[in-house]
Amino acid sequence: MDVLFTAAFHRSPIGQYLLAPTDKLEIIAVNDAFLGYVGRRREDLLGLPLFEAFAEDPGDAGDTGVGPLGRSIARAIETRSPQTMSAQRYPIGMTRDGKTWFEDRYWSATNTPIFDEAGQLICISHTTIDVTAEVLAQRALRSAREEAMRSARSAEANRAYLASVLRSAPVGIIMLDERGKLLHANPAHEALFGAALPCIDGTLDFAAWNGWAASPGGEGARLRPEEWPLYRALAGQTVDKCLLEVESFGHGRPHRMVLLSAAPIVDAAGKPAGATAIAMDIGDRVEAEKALIVADRRKDGFLAMLAHELRNPLAPISAAAALLSLGRRDEKQVEHTLAVIHRQVAHMSALVDELLDVARVTRGLITLDTKPLDMKRVVSQATEQARPALEARRHTLHVRQPQSAAFVTGDEKRLVQVIANLLSNAAKFTPEGGIIEVELAIDERHVRTAVTDNGIGLAADMIEPVFGMFVQGERSPDRKQGGLCIGLALVGSLVELHGGTVHARSAGAGRGTCFTVCLPLAEAPQLAAPAHAWVPPPGATALRVLAVDDNEDALAMVEMLLSSLGHRVISLASSRDAVRRAAELQPDVCLLDIGLPDIDGLTLARQLRADPRTRGAWLIGMSGYGQASDRAAAIEAGFDLYFVKPVDVGRLVAALAEVTPRHAEP
Repeated sequence: MDVLFTAAFHRSPIGQYLLAPTDKLEIIAVNDAFLGYVGRRREDLLGLPLFEAFAEDPGDAGDTGVGPLGRSIARAIETRSPQTMSAQRYPIGMTRDGKTWFEDRYWSATNTPIFDEAGQLICISHTTIDVTAEVLAQRALRSAREEAMRSARSAEANRAYLASVLRSAPVGIIMLDERGKLLHANPAHEALFGAALPCIDGTLDFAAWNGWAASPGGEGARLRPEEWPLYRALAGQTVDKCLLEVESFGHGRPHRMVLLSAAPIVDAAGKPAGATAIAMDIGDRVEAEKALIVADRRKDGFLAMLAHELRNPLAPISAAAALLSLGRRDEKQVEHTLAVIHRQVAHMSALVDELLDVARVTRGLITLDTKPLDMKRVVSQATEQARPALEARRHTLHVRQPQSAAFVTGDEKRLVQVIANLLSNAAKFTPEGGIIEVELAIDERHVRTAVTDNGIGLAADMIEPVFGMFVQGERSPDRKQGGLCIGLALVGSLVELHGGTVHARSAGAGRGTCFTVCLPLAEAPQLAAPAHAWVPPPGATALRVLAVDDNEDALAMVEMLLSSLGHRVISLASSRDAVRRAAELQPDVCLLDIGLPDIDGLTLARQLRADPRTRGAWLIGMSGYGQASDRAAAIEAGFDLYFVKPVDVGRLVAALAEVTPRHAEP
């Protein structure tokens, strides 16, 4: 289930990275928000020790960022509990246009140890928020207070110094004297509120602030004049981090979420000398928090839907297993029951493949096999794939294409997947008997493929987020459409990998939807000479097969299947026994599970290749892991072929037909 949360990790607006539980604390994952904070690329950080990736500035004697962070992580591991760090200065090495420098950053971070079900530490999560702007604002406020209390400076020099500080501050700062007269307001403050402060003869008019529609926390009634933080600061109170929703003076100005802090100013004798305040627009942070809440709600809905989709095929499989366990059953009943099991297993495999596809694309693990392609061929294959879904709901399909070829550079399998997903989506969300159109068009620079339906349409607020993970439109309680609603997320990611764009358009509920995929136009390729077709041998030969799998049911099915094809099969559940029996049997083929408990399949393959008695056998691996790195590891270990479970029986039988027996069977 971890793969389901990978997308949420990378899309989170809060910076986060994961560290390996080793002495070097290697970075094993990092999300987009943190990469944006530090201006780095993911491939430049993954695998690096933390303090090699983010070392201290050797030219800055005050750079002590590494020490506190290292101690916090150590305490988190030792206490087995999260450790929160207060705002910390940690200069970050930056590189741009061949130049390298360190840039001061301030972080508020939490280090959390992550344990598996057995209580073993598997990684350390580091979440961080860039609070540089807030820290600089507080520093400017302290400077303002200190300068106000320094009697050694002349009033004119003091005002000039403070004016310089105020002008350079990245947040709004204002200062009043003890009577409420406005001494200074920096440009950032006026930019934040859209106008100058309301004053009468230079004195701040708090009554006019009531027209700013300010409310605490963005809710409730407007503040009365005496409730404003600056007014309270003049009365001697300190107001820390008051969240207000403020409407500025200018007509038509938007509401802003402002974090306001105010404090009284006292002179060297401790007497009231005025008040000062800082204001910071935190609308982006508030929106990010809202987005996290929405994403979390969508994730919960998605998990509930996933449970529903997985339970549906499990119900007939469970009933079929119960039926087969009964003593009385005829051949026709058995055939029908097995057909049900095959269909439901295929359905579950498709769901799992869809989830893994989204996870791989989101994590950047998809490698495209690109070549010049005619999108007319892609559309043809996609419509053929989607035809059963269209016919099941009695839809009419219209395809309009140009006379000439429409070449793009891309991965044929993935682009067929994109168009087929859009057609399947249209079939699901169009009432039976609907009309679905595919139109392919070419302009000077692009090839556009539009899939249009006259279905239920999209609400205006769903147009932009429809390609996001966990996003679902309205569905009927019976969920007749089925599926996980992640096909469009996969479409968006795959099109982006191809350097293209995809857009949705809808006139509203009940008025249909149009999805348009736009890809860069490519030059027509040079035609290659046709490859010679491979001709399989006229008949298969009986082989000695050693099958090793710790799953008893899977092992029994493989043995029965291969035995029925005339092969001599020895099946074992232990890889240790397999080493001994393989030396005795000297098999033609070893069919090995990768995830064996005593000696894993990769190690077993190396041992078989090292033994002269078994070195010449064909090694075929079987595993539930299907990433390119898994296949590469199997080939490196000595396997000739690698199948992802559930194994395609047709491909396995065809592969065995290519094997030449080492020994003649009696």
